[in-house]
Amino acid sequence: MNLSTKQKQHLKGLAHSLKPVVLLGANGLTEAVLAEIEIALNHHELIKVKIATEDRETKVLIVDAIVRESGAEKVQVIGKTLVLFRQTQERKIELPRK
Repeated sequence: MNLSTKQKQHLKGLAHSLKPVVLLGANGLTEAVLAEIEIALNHHELIKVKIATEDRETKVLIVDAIVRESGAEKVQVIGKTLVLFRQTQERKIELPRK
């Protein structure tokens, strides 16, 4: 699923007031963290993930791995916060038309 610019802007607006539901700690990206991301995406569709790393290259690798493993769409990355979206069968969030 590829999101249009209009859809991403809509999701960014919805994500603005959200708090991060998954926090990556010193252990980095583990199976447990991926499982939490999976649960959160199934429950909320739109989530924020806080990535605690100072190194930009490491952060980019972690973001790419999360997107690849979760099958979610990357809406945006601001600082250490990643916003992810993956629609469920119930479609809790209505996206604008492309």
